[in-house]
Amino acid sequence: MAQHKHIGSSLNDLLESDGTLEQAEAEALKRVIVWQVQQAMEHSGVNKSQLAKRMHTSRTVVNRLLDAKDTGVTITTLVKAGHALGVTWTLQADGDHSSRVA
Repeated sequence: MAQHKHIGSSLNDLLESDGTLEQAEAEALKRVIVWQVQQAMEHSGVNKSQLAKRMHTSRTVVNRLLDAKDTGVTITTLVKAGHALGVTWTLQADGDHSSRVA
């Protein structure tokens, strides 16, 4: 019977061994950001075109902001969206990940 090297290990261990941990974490964080932006848009009664106008940008930029798979959104875009929607972003580092540093 073949042994499975990942039995009993965590999902993070599996993703790290596959080299996909950082991308998975980035996509998870982006899904949270997209949800928060969508909630703020609903609360403010703002659609994509109106948000783009308030941000002084294109609708394409707003579409990228709201695309959960696009993890390349800039901090500047997030700040503009926050200002346009009356949202203040807070970034917090959590935990000691020094063991990951090679």
